[in-house]
Amino acid sequence: MWPSVIDMAKQGGLDVIQTYVFWNIHEPMQGQYNFGGRYDLVSFLKLIQSKGLYASLRIGPFIESEWNYGGFPFWLHDIANISFRNNNEPFKFYMQNFTTKIVNLMKQNGLYASQGGPIILSQIENEYKNVEGAYHEQGPLYVNWAASMAVGLNTGVPWMMCKQDDAPDPVINACNGMNCGETFAGPNSPNKPSLWTENWTSQYQVYGGKPYFRSAEDIAFAVAQFIAKNGSFVNYYMYHGGTNFGRTSSAYVTTSYYDQAPLDEYGMIRQPKWGHLKELHAAIKNFSEPLLSGKITNFSLGQLQEARIFEGNSGECVAFLINSDRNKNANVNFRNLRYDLNRRSISILGDCVNVVFDTSRVNVVPNVRSYSTSQKVEKWEAYSDPVLSFSSNASIVSNNLLEHMTTTKDESDYLWYTTSYDHSFNMDAQPKLHVSSRGHVVHVFVNNVYVGSAHGSAQNHGLVFEKAISLKAGKNNISLLSATVGFPDGGAFMERRVAGINSVNIQENSNRKLDLSSREIDLSFYQWAYQVGMLGEKLEIYTPQGAQKVEWTNATSSTHQPLTWYKSYIDAPGGSDPVAIDLNSMGKGQAWINGESIGRFWPSFLTPTGESSQTMYHIPRSFLKPFGNLVILFEEMGGDPAHVSLVNVTVKSAQVA
Repeated sequence: MWPSVIDMAKQGGLDVIQTYVFWNIHEPMQGQYNFGGRYDLVSFLKLIQSKGLYASLRIGPFIESEWNYGGFPFWLHDIANISFRNNNEPFKFYMQNFTTKIVNLMKQNGLYASQGGPIILSQIENEYKNVEGAYHEQGPLYVNWAASMAVGLNTGVPWMMCKQDDAPDPVINACNGMNCGETFAGPNSPNKPSLWTENWTSQYQVYGGKPYFRSAEDIAFAVAQFIAKNGSFVNYYMYHGGTNFGRTSSAYVTTSYYDQAPLDEYGMIRQPKWGHLKELHAAIKNFSEPLLSGKITNFSLGQLQEARIFEGNSGECVAFLINSDRNKNANVNFRNLRYDLNRRSISILGDCVNVVFDTSRVNVVPNVRSYSTSQKVEKWEAYSDPVLSFSSNASIVSNNLLEHMTTTKDESDYLWYTTSYDHSFNMDAQPKLHVSSRGHVVHVFVNNVYVGSAHGSAQNHGLVFEKAISLKAGKNNISLLSATVGFPDGGAFMERRVAGINSVNIQENSNRKLDLSSREIDLSFYQWAYQVGMLGEKLEIYTPQGAQKVEWTNATSSTHQPLTWYKSYIDAPGGSDPVAIDLNSMGKGQAWINGESIGRFWPSFLTPTGESSQTMYHIPRSFLKPFGNLVILFEEMGGDPAHVSLVNVTVKSAQVA
């Protein structure tokens, strides 16, 4: 998809493609690097240059970005005495090692502008000011070290730190947000340019949350305002939405990412955002000389109105008439002419007389995205992943409840907690099981029978499961499947963050009249056995080879149970339209096409208005062959694959009254 997306970005008037560098993708295991396939950073940057564009490389290596663990590989967590993003020697050693690895890779391929390459900017760290106070006096020491370390790598192009007002010279402080023309105090030194590293075109979406819509007019206003205040670099975050394939999204973030961007998740133009911003970019570029080197004056046109004027040495003139009033239109006098300014709008006067662009007037016809069913996915087969029973001979056994992330080490979303409980207190009692977890999901089984599930949310990761259960006399298996939906992506002291089950107890109350006897049994310090991941994951039954390792049965309504794998085959739809799979009838799980993960699905997690946060899941055409494509779904909760279908994704112009 790279060439077409970059082409459309260029057609939209962009000069620069900005990207993060993903440490956990490129060094998934300590000292083992991966720059192949769609992780080929060098090829990506060379392609950008071949299209005539520049690049901005945000190395981080902490990136946040709603990306799993903020981009950190989990092996970093297990380094002795480490403290992330702190003036901590172990962390600084590995951060410098990876940053140097990336910089040297860029140099070896001649990719910095100082070498004739496309990279004009690099970023070290990421929004550190948000957490710096938590580290007290060590925070500023770390900032100074990170800046000095980066500059010492001698790239020949500037370094920047976003949301770091006190970025040490010569590192440039940059702004992130929706309205940096209003919120940014500006460069902290007169020899630094004004940079906006993230202009949020929407906001990321979480499961259980609704999409955020930001209008083309609002984005255009913010860009024009920033340029009018001497801004020289604006990056859209995101200009192209994307897909969090695999398990790459952070906690509770949907598989679809920034789909409301000017280029949507599928790489298609979203109007009117794309077109309106294209017109703005053209207007600004037409007057680049006075904007970059002209004399700047500004004066008030009213209480919430102002003019900012750029006049070149050869008589060029461009003016920005700004109405910052969010509620009222304004009629202003500028150089003895009257101008009507809509509320919260900017009119750009190309010769300081005639309006060449108005941020509030959209001339582009909106378009609408639609989905058309190309084929219903039929002939499903099923395989039930076994519920784990307690065994004192398990590979992991502990006399307490282990923390989820430290145990799985990000090898799987899933961790089994199992123990054995001897029920002998009162056979007439009505036992109730209470499970508390720090997130994100728990599925409960008693004697291999599914009892129920509970989950947290992006606002409250923790959860409580409480339900009456049936126990037999003697030993009973309590099997709890804990599941994360991505690791955290930010915050101070990330290495201390926790997830998973933290308390389990059974309460037994007598069912007899006048018998008030009861007891509560804390199982938290019983002997627990653990298993990381599902058996199907271990066997890789989502791949064509692995699918042959288990016995599949025809899927019927009776097989729609928790922890079920489903298998079917599809043919690639004709044409070139993007393809998606409609998983609205499923509950929660993960999906693969020909062994390639297309991400987590969770249609059963509804928004407050009763809608699924995401039902359509992108299948890149490069994942498909013409015929016989293997589709694998792992369903945690019992969805119905009979209603799954393949859809073509198209856009068409909307009719405007």
